[in-house]
Amino acid sequence: MIYGYCRISTKKQNIERQERNIKAAYPDAVLVKEIYTGTKQDRPEWLKLTKRVKSGDTIVFDEVSRMSRDAEEGFKTYEKLYSDGVDLIFLKEQHINTAVYKRALNDGIKMTGTNVDFILEGINRYLLALAKEQIRLAFDRAQKEVDYLHQRTREGLETARLAGKRIGRQPGVKIVTDKRVKALEIIRQHNKEYGGTLTDAQCIKLCGVSKPTYYKYKRELITE
Repeated sequence: MIYGYCRISTKKQNIERQERNIKAAYPDAVLVKEIYTGTKQDRPEWLKLTKRVKSGDTIVFDEVSRMSRDAEEGFKTYEKLYSDGVDLIFLKEQHINTAVYKRALNDGIKMTGTNVDFILEGINRYLLALAKEQIRLAFDRAQKEVDYLHQRTREGLETARLAGKRIGRQPGVKIVTDKRVKALEIIRQHNKEYGGTLTDAQCIKLCGVSKPTYYKYKRELITE
């Protein structure tokens, strides 16, 4: 059985990009969708899925951050699922798929029965350690992304507070503009990262917004 796991943090985010990417690569995948904020593994639908899968099953993710944004927990879960015989596929980080990890374990340099084996054994241990480190780094990068985002948010709020600006939205006021709605829709429909044909530069022109504003809108769609 092939499962596709899709996760967003709030209802305002769009989960369709993840669904589309997974279905394009694995049309028969059974999608498991979840709206859950946080970096931990105690997400309801995710827990159900990890209990449901068995040896020989596959879980496909659009990217590693959808599985975990906590480096330590993510790596532990990766190894647990791998040891249970579950294949993990990350569309944007193919180098850490379990198939790659399995090759690192199984395709070591063959021993020769001579003293050279001491050297070859060391090389094999190094290759395995390298594969594990690549997996750890992928989860670590996902964690750093969300940590950086939180840091920037805190710094922005502190800067606004020191400047005497009101922090937070006034009751009953929704900060939604036609330009923002139009720009988000253009990004979803036409940007290459969402299956379209336009580059960021081309999308900026089509949206009619500044480069900083464009990337702010884009972050709203692709980050937590």
